[in-house]
Amino acid sequence: MVKFLHTADWQIGMRAERAGEAGTRVRQERFRAAERVIEAARSSGAEFLLVAGDTFEHNAVERVSVQAVGDILARFGRPVYIIPGNHDPLSPGSVWEHPVWRAPNLHVLREAAPVDAVGAEIFPCPLQEAHGRRDPTAWIPAAADGRIRIGLAHGSVQGLPQADADFPVARDAAERAGLDYLALGHWHSHAEFGRMAYSGSHEQTKFGERASGYALALEIAGPGAAPAIEPVRTGGLEWVEMARELHSPGEIQRALADVKAIASPGSALVSVRLTGLMFADDLGPLAQLRDILGSRFLFGELEAAGLRPAPEDAAWIDAIPAGILREAAVRLRDWADPASSDVAANALLELYALAREERA
Repeated sequence: MVKFLHTADWQIGMRAERAGEAGTRVRQERFRAAERVIEAARSSGAEFLLVAGDTFEHNAVERVSVQAVGDILARFGRPVYIIPGNHDPLSPGSVWEHPVWRAPNLHVLREAAPVDAVGAEIFPCPLQEAHGRRDPTAWIPAAADGRIRIGLAHGSVQGLPQADADFPVARDAAERAGLDYLALGHWHSHAEFGRMAYSGSHEQTKFGERASGYALALEIAGPGAAPAIEPVRTGGLEWVEMARELHSPGEIQRALADVKAIASPGSALVSVRLTGLMFADDLGPLAQLRDILGSRFLFGELEAAGLRPAPEDAAWIDAIPAGILREAAVRLRDWADPASSDVAANALLELYALAREERA
């Protein structure tokens, strides 16, 4: 029997520009998540740790960050097997030339050749370039040798939605190569395909990633046995996406309530997108929603350009005294349809709010 932990896609050095001022915290959290990976490996009784590529965002990452990552991995004390991925390929001047990788328990696997590990044999598939159309696992011999066989690769499982074609990995790669388990990197969401799996990124990298922020604790009873896979939470931040299409007055209140209910706002990044119809009584909740997103969370953004003033709620225009403002409101109302630019709709919403304030 063998126990080990599988992680990948740490992307240390990513800039997180969309997060604005919160970008620093997002980047720092990736180091904390790396420490949580080590804690998970220890608590699960892992005999070794597999890192399936893209430990770094690119090969120009500051060398102080490379040192910090190496130090974190070295503190595990047991063997750590690492392959270069497509973001940090094994090339001249790469991060893998740093002296931190000389630590006795750190093994950067630079060749496609079997490696002996505690209770198993590892078949690494290191990458030497950022792009490629070959299956990195194709070299693995299928001959059984009576040992637990584990592959370590970085690439795109064929058939994944929205997956690029770089380094395609066949759906039956594990079976074809006679592997008991194939540890994959490149896809940032946890996903399992029989005897092979993506651990996903140890800390979510952006909005839209599913089941991110995990490592995988594995146990294989013996050669030919199915791997027991247990996802272990390592992420510290919560990325919340919310999309609401408004059709009637008051619906925005539900979006506001959902945002208020988000736990641990200090570690949450929240993106809310509103489309549909805007009614007079919804302007106050909309302003409140914008204020909460801007003040309560680590990061918050509101996209409301898709809102349009409700056609049946246009009586307010008649209340504007005759003159330039009323003429402008009428023209904006006529322009602010779904086929028009957002500029007219946003301007009409602003005028809408001013008219309500004037009446108040």
